[in-house]
Amino acid sequence: MRAVTIGRHRIGPGERVLIVAEIGINHNGSLDLALRLVRAAAAAGCHAVKFQKRTIDAVYSVEELARPRPTPFGMTNGDLKRGLELGWAEYTAIDAACRDAGLMWFASCWDHASVDFIARFDPPCFKIASPCLTDHDLLRHHRRLGKPLLLSTGMSTLEQIDAAVDVLGTEALVLMHCTSSYPSAVDELNLRLIGELAQRYNVPIGYSGHEVGLSTTVAAVALGAAVIERHLTLDRAMWGSDQAASVEPDGFAKLVKYVNAVERALGDGVKRVYDSEVAAMQKLRRVPR
Repeated sequence: MRAVTIGRHRIGPGERVLIVAEIGINHNGSLDLALRLVRAAAAAGCHAVKFQKRTIDAVYSVEELARPRPTPFGMTNGDLKRGLELGWAEYTAIDAACRDAGLMWFASCWDHASVDFIARFDPPCFKIASPCLTDHDLLRHHRRLGKPLLLSTGMSTLEQIDAAVDVLGTEALVLMHCTSSYPSAVDELNLRLIGELAQRYNVPIGYSGHEVGLSTTVAAVALGAAVIERHLTLDRAMWGSDQAASVEPDGFAKLVKYVNAVERALGDGVKRVYDSEVAAMQKLRRVPR
């Protein structure tokens, strides 16, 4: 399996796990909140943060935008979707803040114009969200830019993933195992699929988790996940559809610590007698061979 390089980070077997804090839309349309989340991700020890970018009128139908929905931005779904979008000035400030914090940043882009918008910041990679996996035109548009791609596989059959991989090819591709419910039930995480996906596609496999808690995400690393992505929030009780499936800063710092420990514990798979075992061996072993 060939490693994928994103920025200065190599992704693949034997490499360090890339830890991504998904800010997504948890900034609630506020640049100040977005910058606070960037700083929280850096303080927790993350390698990158991810946002979401949409051209609202391209992604949603007129009927969907007109649907009644009480929100802090107005009384329709369109008011909400437009209120959550950040523009050029906000992303310019985010870009500067990430550089200052030593973080990579990139985005899930849901339409062609959003891909082109984020491309102007020269991100190290693009993320393709699970709902977009079957949009082959959008996949091709991403691939034309020549950037590494992380493709989430939630809400998708193996046949749909096969078709997407046929469109994208396996060069500079990471598949992200994912269950697209918020929050996800533990019984539906199916972490053993990580190894199956690695065998089927021979590309690095990551894990994008939406569950409550940290232990299952750490387990994903033990099962071979080369990238970990979890939503970050300052407070899970905040308003917003993704907040309850997110991790607060203290929890994210613990997650980074646990992932780093599991990486060290996995070792290289070569059996050896450690120097630290010699004293016990000399004391306890009765029949040397």
